[in-house]
Parts: sequence; structure tokens; C-alpha cells
Amino acid sequence: MAKKKGYGQFCPVAKASEIVAERWTPLVLRELLCGSHRFNDLRRGVPLMSPSLLSQRLKELEWAGIVERRSSPDIRGGEYLLTEAGESLRPIIEMLGYWGDRFARSEMKGDDLDPGLLMWDVRRGIKTEHLPSKRVVIFFQISGVPKNKKYWWFVKDGDEIDLCLKDPGHDIDLNVIADNQTMTRVWMGTLEIKEALISGKLKLEGSSELRKSFPRWIGLSFFAQPSK
Repeated sequence: MAKKKGYGQFCPVAKASEIVAERWTPLVLRELLCGSHRFNDLRRGVPLMSPSLLSQRLKELEWAGIVERRSSPDIRGGEYLLTEAGESLRPIIEMLGYWGDRFARSEMKGDDLDPGLLMWDVRRGIKTEHLPSKRVVIFFQISGVPKNKKYWWFVKDGDEIDLCLKDPGHDIDLNVIADNQTMTRVWMGTLEIKEALISGKLKLEGSSELRKSFPRWIGLSFFAQPSK
């Protein structure tokens, strides 16, 4: 890979920035640190990033020794795994997120509120150990979004969670009803679940067991602050 033009400084901040501060690279690292390893899974976490640019960034990270691509006969395209150098970036990405949550957050609106990305993040964070051992179907109804992004089905079978845009044809165990901004705020931890339920902005309909355990299995954002 051709060497890119750097900052021309020996400062370690400059040298590190040449690798990890390229546009989109911090978000690719976020996805890898959050457990996405397949190319298509990484794409779902950065939906506005073109496939060719994602491929380029992964190659750059591989060249820098931050990512290792492993082939597998069971996984088309293989997997992208963090090396020791990549894993050591975890506290840096975490602190960047905490800094952004404290100092760079503005009122969420418009293009920031992507229901598809939200549902993908919710799916990735669901804690299956707090769900019944049987198959569970959870139906999210998100208002204030285009019709093709309004309905989402989560199907838990064993330890796996499938996210569906079309009705999988199973009985629904729990309905989760909220507008896009409310659900985003709940997931981000800026609106407590209890407060959202009391206000009626968030509604849970169905299994009493799933309603009671909702705060345990929903799995909030990595950067969400724990309730006091």
C-alpha cells in the first residue's frame, strides 16, 4: 500500500493521527471494538460509508497492524479481528465517546436519527442471558420514520438474535412502541427507561416477564451512563 502523506512531525500524536484519525476510521474502530467482525456487519454500523471506502480503511488498518483479516470456509469474505495494537485503542475510543457525550452533543435531529442504525445497535446489545430460553419474538414499532423503517422484528433463538424488516411469521411476545427520538434517547441513556414509560413515550405490551426484565436485556449504548 502506498504511504500516505503525513503531518511531517515526529510527535507521537501526529504519528497516531496519521493512522487512526482518517475520516470514518474512528467509527470503523468503534464497530470492531463493539464486536462486528464481518464486512457486511461493519457496513451496517456505518451505513453512509461506501463499501469501497470501508474496504480501503480496513486495508489501511491491516497494513498498520491494527486489524488482522482471517479467512474462514464458513464465513464469506472472512473476518476482521483486532490485534493487540488494535485492542489497545479501546480506552481511547471509549474516552472519545465519553468526551463527545459531554461536550459535543447537540439536540438530536434530522439525519442523526437513523432508525436502521439504531435497531442494529439495539440488536447487537441485547443480553440474551436475561431472556427466556425458548424462542422469543420482540416487535419494535418506531413512529416518526419512513414506512419502510417503521417495523422491526427481533427473533431470539438460542443465543442468536436475528433482526428482520419483514414479519418472520412467529407469534409476538412483546411489542415495544416509541417514536424514533425517544427510542434513540433511551438507548443512548439520556432518557431513563422508567421516565419514558411513566410519560407514555415508551410503551411495552405483551409478556409481563419481558416487560419487567426490559431494562436488563435491552442493552443500552456502550456510552450510556448507568442510572443512579
